[in-house]
Amino acid sequence: MDHIRDISEGTAGQHDDLSEGANDASGGPKPDLDTSHRLGLDLEKAAADIHEPDSPVSSRPVSRAERYSEWKHSAARWIDGIDLTPDLAQNIGSRRWFRGLGTMIGLGAVALAFWPSMAPLEARTAMPQDDNVRDEFRSQMIMPLALGADSGRRMGPTAKVIPLASAPERPQISMLATLAPGDSFASMLRRAGVSSGDIGQVSALVGQAMPLAEIEPGTQIDIVLGRRAEEGVPRPLDTLKFRARFDLELEVARQGVAEGASTGGMLALQKNVIRVDDTPLRVRGFVGASLYRSMRAAGVPASAVQDYIKALDNQINMDREVASTDEFDIVIAYRRAATGERQAGKLLYAGLERDRKPRTQLMRWGDEGRFFEASGVGEQRNGLVAPVPGQISSRFGMRRHPILGYRRMHSGMDFRARRGTPIVAVTDGTVSSAGRAGGCGIAVKLKHGGNLSTRYCHMSRMSVQRGQQVRRGQVIGYVGSTGLSTGPHLHYEMYRGGKAINPASVKFVTRAQLSGAELADFRRQLSKLKEVEVGAALQDLTPLNNEAEEPLREIEKIDLAARTAE
Repeated sequence: MDHIRDISEGTAGQHDDLSEGANDASGGPKPDLDTSHRLGLDLEKAAADIHEPDSPVSSRPVSRAERYSEWKHSAARWIDGIDLTPDLAQNIGSRRWFRGLGTMIGLGAVALAFWPSMAPLEARTAMPQDDNVRDEFRSQMIMPLALGADSGRRMGPTAKVIPLASAPERPQISMLATLAPGDSFASMLRRAGVSSGDIGQVSALVGQAMPLAEIEPGTQIDIVLGRRAEEGVPRPLDTLKFRARFDLELEVARQGVAEGASTGGMLALQKNVIRVDDTPLRVRGFVGASLYRSMRAAGVPASAVQDYIKALDNQINMDREVASTDEFDIVIAYRRAATGERQAGKLLYAGLERDRKPRTQLMRWGDEGRFFEASGVGEQRNGLVAPVPGQISSRFGMRRHPILGYRRMHSGMDFRARRGTPIVAVTDGTVSSAGRAGGCGIAVKLKHGGNLSTRYCHMSRMSVQRGQQVRRGQVIGYVGSTGLSTGPHLHYEMYRGGKAINPASVKFVTRAQLSGAELADFRRQLSKLKEVEVGAALQDLTPLNNEAEEPLREIEKIDLAARTAE
């Protein structure tokens, strides 16, 4: 301690001497240092010299935490110097801005690369999942048979079950196939599983009885496939049966098929002609509160009721001239098959009576199916129909042409209509010309009775051709803007003797007159229809001896024999 004290005093003396020398050198007083601070430094140095007198330099060991902290601070200073995240809102287009943009894109790509999957995770069930448990669940699951489901409640097979080398097949497979619209007869058989060879034979056999194209869509075909000769080959066709027409049933069967045999002979066709009665169906009844409901309640098909009302509406005013006490008389084509099927056809006769006296009598006649009165006069129409459902934008007369710019005669009527609107014939006629017609664009001209003709201009396209017969209300083309036209519309013209007239001034009716032998045939057919008994066609046909069906069960055969003996 004395030694330390001496050193401290010596040191203090030295500092005093230095201080004094400093004051002398500067020529003025200097401020003294903190005495306690100087003393602490001297004591620290003295203690180090006492403990290690022989070591010129003493160093304290640096801990791992201090080294990590020093590395962390140096790394932070280095990253700050790199400037990885500059503000992209400043200095746009500079090198520093592009470096920041690249950093952002790179970090985004790394984030997307490590994006977690959204696939569902399967949790492990609490129950054991051995083969026996899985088979038990499989035997009870609800899924399509084609995917391996088992029907019925049964236990799953265990190890004691011996699998068969090959499971036995059903000897026959029966199915019902339907001919879809737009489908072919061969394609339908192919989807049903019939082999290509049998399809060719069946198509050839059926084609001998009737054209395959005449088989109507919706026809149901019973198909029976037999036992296959070996595994992996299609089943052979045993029988094929369907109703080809209302009066014809076709059956294709394989000849010489022995009991239990896998193959048989060739296919053969059998035609079963069905007896059909064509007596028309006649229905009578009172109009009542509603003609439609009364006719439907009497058993008239809905399509025949609509044809009846449409035919009478062309002759009389249905709202004013039909009373509830009037009696309707309708005859429609009707067919009855000996097998029990029935088929209603088109309307043949439409009549209306008042006080038991015929008021209107119309019968369908000719290839066109037009209705004629009992006197032989064709149906009368109440004026013309509008060619398009649009307003009139320009009428007949002088006007300034919207394109040519000068006044000239407007020889028709313009109707506003959208492009593609159907254009119909105002009455019956014959197409005298169809095609391009100068400023009229695509045009169709119709020739009617009474030296009248009409023309329809500026069409986008036509649906008739020259020489074709058209009916009232039939579509002959579609609205367009061809020729000298400022927009889609219909220019409608009417001519009498080749001279243009105002279409709004003509409201004529269409008549057709029968004469000579044709009129005699017409009246003969009308008398025949009026002699048909009401409701006679609704009775079943009496089966003939060869049409009686043989019972399938033995007990029914015994009962039939007993009734025959009596």
